[in-house]
Amino acid sequence: MTKQIILNKFIDLFGDQNPEIYTSPGRINLIGEHTDYNGSFVFPGAIDKGIIAAIKLNGTDKINAFALDLEDGAVFGLNEEDLPKEGWAKYIFGVCREIIKRGGKIEGFDTVFSGDVPLGAGMSSSAALESTYAFALNDMLDLGIDKFELAKIGQATEHNYVGVKCGIMDQFASLFGKKDHLMRLDTKSMEFEYYPFHPEGYSLVLLDTRVAHELASSAYNKRRESCERAADAIRENHSEVEFLRDASMEMLNEVKKDISEEDFMRAQYVIEETQRVHDVSDALQKDDYETVGQKMYETHHGMSKLYEVSCEELDFLNDLAKKHQVTGSRVMGGGFGGCTINLVKDELYQQFITDAKSEFKDKYGHEPKVYDVVISDGARKL
Repeated sequence: MTKQIILNKFIDLFGDQNPEIYTSPGRINLIGEHTDYNGSFVFPGAIDKGIIAAIKLNGTDKINAFALDLEDGAVFGLNEEDLPKEGWAKYIFGVCREIIKRGGKIEGFDTVFSGDVPLGAGMSSSAALESTYAFALNDMLDLGIDKFELAKIGQATEHNYVGVKCGIMDQFASLFGKKDHLMRLDTKSMEFEYYPFHPEGYSLVLLDTRVAHELASSAYNKRRESCERAADAIRENHSEVEFLRDASMEMLNEVKKDISEEDFMRAQYVIEETQRVHDVSDALQKDDYETVGQKMYETHHGMSKLYEVSCEELDFLNDLAKKHQVTGSRVMGGGFGGCTINLVKDELYQQFITDAKSEFKDKYGHEPKVYDVVISDGARKL
């Protein structure tokens, strides 16, 4: 969706020729999945797909918003009781409310937005939407909120207005993204480092199963509760363990008899995934993409067998990647559908994509969507 189409719609709806234009990207996560709410590490990068919004203050206390992709409009106020009924509008409303709660003064505005982050594909279209409006309002109203707080505003929007108890990674990646770099974020200390990501001779490609997952579903919150129970049990013996990221397999084995088998499996996955993030950090510094790929496969296995957030279609694509000697492949995002992320040698790329499309279609009746990914910059004014 181009900037011009959004601008034309804005002029058409509101008659104003000069709105401000802002954008925020979706994200991929190379490794470190379901770790952010366990105080552990994540390894995201912003991508070249995102949300673009035209915004203009309107001098009232009302927001007139239009979602171009849905051809749907909403009008709402800025007080808690003004919560809009439209699901997409809750994200914009939530961002405004969270800024107000922090003492920021929000004014009414007119806006049109659109995006090319595929919905439900695990690339965080919702975080891109929150980050676009948080960044834009902060800039336009000169609120002086730092980027970390903007990320927390997006996260709190999910918690308080959408009902998803997400971690901070998606909003962080959308705001802090940097071209040709991934970011290793410690979600406990909120310290982060940029890691150069230039896999010469390889491509990053997402294969979208087009199986819809509902992230707000109880499955996500149930896994979070499993992890918290395991951490609580470990803390009985080791007071220093605040989150599962602080625990070792030895500590987990000590409490094996005190927790359910399911909670044990969930915790084992998180502890092992934390180690994989460290291994990938070391590998990236040496441009060792073979090790990066191997760790991606290990993550897929853990998410499928221990954390149980994969699905038949995702496992099928992962097996296909192995068969084609793809360097690395795993389910990306919350799971239960969405995409696999694949690190593919350039000379294998075309055959892998061709076969993945045809074999997947033979089995499931439709082709997976293919998204080539370029690591790009974060939220900004256009």
